[in-house]
Amino acid sequence: MTPPRPPEWPATASRFQVQEPGRGALVETPLQAPGNGEVMVRSLYSGISRGTEGLVFRGEVPPSQYQAMRAPFQVGEFPGPVAHGYMNVGEVIEGPEALRGRTVFCLHPHQDYYVAPADAVVPLPAAVPADRAVLAANMETAVNGVWDGAPGPGDRINVIGAGVIGHLVAWLCSAIPGTRVTLVDTLPQRADSATALGLAFATTPPEEPADLVFHASGNAEGLRTALEHAALEATVVELSWYGDQTVPAPLGEAFHARRLQLRSSQVGRVPPHRAPRWSHRRRLELALALLEAPELDFLITGESPFTALPELMQSLSTSPAGTLCHRIRY
Repeated sequence: MTPPRPPEWPATASRFQVQEPGRGALVETPLQAPGNGEVMVRSLYSGISRGTEGLVFRGEVPPSQYQAMRAPFQVGEFPGPVAHGYMNVGEVIEGPEALRGRTVFCLHPHQDYYVAPADAVVPLPAAVPADRAVLAANMETAVNGVWDGAPGPGDRINVIGAGVIGHLVAWLCSAIPGTRVTLVDTLPQRADSATALGLAFATTPPEEPADLVFHASGNAEGLRTALEHAALEATVVELSWYGDQTVPAPLGEAFHARRLQLRSSQVGRVPPHRAPRWSHRRRLELALALLEAPELDFLITGESPFTALPELMQSLSTSPAGTLCHRIRY
């Protein structure tokens, strides 16, 4: 039986959803009381995954990928109305005693209050502030990308595309002894955030070919650059997701002669040799623990109130300018 609703619990919640491609709105939805094994969360912050959520907002998810692209707590179907998102940090206001009052991360869309299974929320480490924890899903993606690339000590590594994922991949690789990591982006202003993270930055890759290249620009020209600057027998890890775009790649040039390997990386699957041991929860716990580094705050380039989200998503999906992670405050 569902427990009676205490008077302080709201009867409805407000969530952001894409009504149709190019138009979003905040809509009211009934809020059920949590049952056994569930928690009610009051959102503190959420983050916008600009690349993926931009594709969703513009209606660029191809029908063949509707199931693969479903977020864990997605409401509705592509192309809309659909509530899609996965970077939420909030406070548990009701649920099991061990979680009540804890600040947690959850792969939930933008919504001010929500109910979720207790095992779907992960408490934040004591040293990770709530406003930085919105980066947890990005960090999980970056960790998986690094696992797919398998860098080693002394490797020359190029990361093409200095978005949030590119910064995080470069930052993780730079911690491996002896690596020489260059974060590459055509936007010179990315040098500021790269420097804050202790990374070497360039607008063009180094002349010396790389042992390993990660591509995270979301642009076909970036992929061309990644392939052109990979050394003999090197691996290029493709972290970008292009939605329904057709992406040309220069496979008729030196790709075969240099015996390059082009490998996709997607956070929904981990390398086979890790899958038996690394549950999704364990990966999220690792991602949150890695967010203890205060320099990662430089990846959050803006903050807006939840009420501004419909207009904000329209702006970010068409003219993102220098935005990295944009944080929503509740």
